[in-house]
Amino acid sequence: QVQLVESGGGLVQAGGSLRLSCASSGRTFSSYHMGWFRQPPGKEREFVTAISWSGGTTYYADSVKGRFTISRDNAKNTVYLQMNSLKPEDTAVYYCAASLDSSWYTHHETSRQYNHWGQGTQVTVSS
Repeated sequence: QVQLVESGGGLVQAGGSLRLSCASSGRTFSSYHMGWFRQPPGKEREFVTAISWSGGTTYYADSVKGRFTISRDNAKNTVYLQMNSLKPEDTAVYYCAASLDSSWYTHHETSRQYNHWGQGTQVTVSS
């Protein structure tokens, strides 16, 4: 079983940066592909970025490409989301998620691919 805990959210001005962390309590963290999703106020949850179990493959939503960077440290059981040049439209609750699904490489943007979810952390970007 994998338990995920996000941290690092907060209030930041537009143009600023934040680094989110997602720590796992499971000993099999390195086996999981990991993703970050977000849910803006009043909207559906959406894909942000994802990283394969080894860190060798990453995917980004077009809206964050060039501004956000996902990384992982399997020795620390942690995945990170570095967010730069933040915009007010990045305001959302950010969730990390873990997947063992064999079709993850094809369907990594789909929340159904992910077996485990964190509780979320709020990111608010002021204009």
